[in-house]
Amino acid sequence: MRRYGETPRRGQVYHPRPGAYAVLLRGDRVLLTFQAEPDPEYQLPGGGIDPGEQPIAALHREVYEETGWTIGPPRHLGAWRRFTYMPEYDRWAEKICHVWLARPIRRLGPPTEPGHTALFLPAGLALEMLTHRAEADFLANLLS
Repeated sequence: MRRYGETPRRGQVYHPRPGAYAVLLRGDRVLLTFQAEPDPEYQLPGGGIDPGEQPIAALHREVYEETGWTIGPPRHLGAWRRFTYMPEYDRWAEKICHVWLARPIRRLGPPTEPGHTALFLPAGLALEMLTHRAEADFLANLLS
Protein backbone atom coordinates (compact mmCIF):
# COMPACT_ATOMS: atom_id res chain seq x y z
CA MET A 1 0.00 0.00 0.00
CA ARG A 2 1.42 3.36 -0.99
CA ARG A 3 2.38 5.78 1.77
CA TYR A 4 1.85 9.53 1.47
CA GLY A 5 3.14 12.26 3.73
CA GLU A 6 5.72 12.11 6.46
CA THR A 7 7.97 9.15 7.15
CA PRO A 8 6.96 7.45 10.41
CA ARG A 9 8.98 8.75 13.36
CA ARG A 10 11.28 6.22 14.98
CA GLY A 11 9.97 5.24 18.42
CA GLN A 12 6.58 6.90 17.92
CA VAL A 13 3.57 4.68 18.60
CA TYR A 14 0.90 5.04 15.89
CA HIS A 15 -2.67 3.86 16.40
CA PRO A 16 -4.43 2.37 13.34
CA ARG A 17 -7.20 4.67 12.07
CA PRO A 18 -9.08 3.18 9.11
CA GLY A 19 -11.05 5.57 6.95
CA ALA A 20 -13.51 5.54 4.05
CA TYR A 21 -13.43 8.19 1.31
CA ALA A 22 -15.37 8.68 -1.92
CA VAL A 23 -14.67 10.00 -5.39
CA LEU A 24 -18.15 11.21 -6.34
CA LEU A 25 -18.66 11.81 -10.06
CA ARG A 26 -21.74 13.28 -11.69
CA GLY A 27 -21.16 13.88 -15.38
CA ASP A 28 -17.98 15.96 -15.69
CA ARG A 29 -18.22 17.26 -12.11
CA VAL A 30 -16.84 16.02 -8.81
CA LEU A 31 -18.53 16.49 -5.44
CA LEU A 32 -15.97 17.69 -2.89
CA THR A 33 -16.25 19.00 0.62
CA PHE A 34 -14.59 22.18 1.82
CA GLN A 35 -13.63 21.98 5.48
CA ALA A 36 -13.08 25.44 6.96
CA GLU A 37 -11.36 24.43 10.23
CA PRO A 38 -8.91 23.69 11.73
CA ASP A 39 -7.13 24.30 8.40
CA PRO A 40 -9.09 25.21 5.26
CA GLU A 41 -9.04 22.17 2.95
CA TYR A 42 -10.77 20.83 -0.14
CA GLN A 43 -11.25 17.10 0.36
CA LEU A 44 -12.86 13.98 -0.93
CA PRO A 45 -15.83 13.36 1.37
CA GLY A 46 -15.03 10.76 3.99
CA GLY A 47 -13.46 10.09 7.32
CA GLY A 48 -12.82 7.59 10.06
CA ILE A 49 -14.48 4.22 10.37
CA ASP A 50 -15.78 3.97 13.94
CA PRO A 51 -15.02 0.87 16.03
CA GLY A 52 -17.50 -1.87 15.10
CA GLU A 53 -18.71 0.04 12.02
CA GLN A 54 -18.58 -1.57 8.58
CA PRO A 55 -16.54 0.35 5.95
CA ILE A 56 -19.43 0.82 3.49
CA ALA A 57 -21.72 2.04 6.28
CA ALA A 58 -19.00 4.50 7.33
CA LEU A 59 -18.65 5.68 3.73
CA HIS A 60 -22.37 6.42 3.43
CA ARG A 61 -22.42 8.13 6.84
CA GLU A 62 -19.35 10.27 6.17
CA VAL A 63 -20.52 11.35 2.71
CA TYR A 64 -23.90 12.36 4.12
CA GLU A 65 -22.37 14.22 7.08
CA GLU A 66 -19.91 16.15 4.91
CA THR A 67 -22.07 16.80 1.83
CA GLY A 68 -25.74 16.17 2.64
CA TRP A 69 -25.92 13.69 -0.27
CA THR A 70 -26.77 10.02 -0.52
CA ILE A 71 -24.73 7.85 -2.88
CA GLY A 72 -25.27 4.85 -5.13
CA PRO A 73 -23.46 1.52 -4.80
CA PRO A 74 -19.72 2.17 -4.32
CA ARG A 75 -16.83 0.40 -6.08
CA HIS A 76 -13.55 0.05 -4.19
CA LEU A 77 -10.65 1.76 -5.97
CA GLY A 78 -7.80 1.13 -3.53
CA ALA A 79 -6.15 2.48 -0.42
CA TRP A 80 -3.24 4.54 0.85
CA ARG A 81 -1.79 5.26 4.26
CA ARG A 82 -0.18 8.13 6.07
CA PHE A 83 1.35 8.67 9.47
CA THR A 84 0.18 11.82 11.21
CA TYR A 85 -0.75 13.51 14.44
CA MET A 86 -4.51 13.97 14.84
CA PRO A 87 -5.02 16.98 17.15
CA GLU A 88 -8.78 16.42 17.40
CA TYR A 89 -8.04 13.06 19.07
CA ASP A 90 -4.69 14.03 20.65
CA ARG A 91 -3.03 10.94 19.21
CA TRP A 92 -0.61 9.77 16.57
CA ALA A 93 -2.27 7.65 13.90
CA GLU A 94 -1.51 5.43 10.97
CA LYS A 95 -4.40 6.46 8.73
CA ILE A 96 -5.39 3.64 6.38
CA CYS A 97 -7.56 5.38 3.82
CA HIS A 98 -9.82 3.29 1.56
CA VAL A 99 -11.25 5.00 -1.51
CA TRP A 100 -14.44 4.14 -3.37
CA LEU A 101 -16.00 5.46 -6.55
CA ALA A 102 -19.70 6.27 -6.30
CA ARG A 103 -22.35 8.46 -7.84
CA PRO A 104 -24.13 11.12 -5.80
CA ILE A 105 -27.84 10.25 -5.93
CA ARG A 106 -29.88 12.68 -3.87
CA ARG A 107 -29.25 15.80 -1.82
CA LEU A 108 -31.13 15.49 1.47
CA GLY A 109 -29.97 18.85 2.82
CA PRO A 110 -26.86 20.77 3.77
CA PRO A 111 -23.90 18.99 5.38
CA THR A 112 -24.54 18.06 9.01
CA GLU A 113 -20.84 18.23 9.90
CA PRO A 114 -20.04 21.75 11.20
CA GLY A 115 -17.69 23.77 9.02
CA HIS A 116 -18.23 21.70 5.84
CA THR A 117 -19.55 22.94 2.51
CA ALA A 118 -20.42 20.64 -0.40
CA LEU A 119 -19.20 21.78 -3.84
CA PHE A 120 -19.68 20.33 -7.32
CA LEU A 121 -16.61 21.34 -9.31
CA PRO A 122 -15.49 20.59 -12.86
CA ALA A 123 -13.18 17.57 -12.68
CA GLY A 124 -10.06 19.51 -13.70
CA LEU A 125 -10.67 22.21 -11.10
CA ALA A 126 -11.45 19.61 -8.42
CA LEU A 127 -8.12 17.97 -9.18
CA GLU A 128 -6.32 21.29 -8.67
CA MET A 129 -8.23 22.17 -5.49
CA LEU A 130 -7.75 18.91 -3.55
CA THR A 131 -5.46 19.58 -0.59
CA HIS A 132 -4.07 16.07 -0.13
CA ARG A 133 -1.83 14.57 -2.81
CA ALA A 134 -3.19 11.05 -2.29
CA GLU A 135 -6.75 12.17 -3.02
CA ALA A 136 -5.60 14.07 -6.12
CA ASP A 137 -3.69 11.00 -7.33
CA PHE A 138 -6.78 8.78 -7.01
CA LEU A 139 -8.92 11.30 -8.90
CA ALA A 140 -6.25 11.82 -11.59
CA ASN A 141 -5.93 8.06 -12.15
CA LEU A 142 -9.68 7.78 -12.50
CA LEU A 143 -9.89 10.66 -14.98
CA SER A 144 -7.01 9.46 -17.18
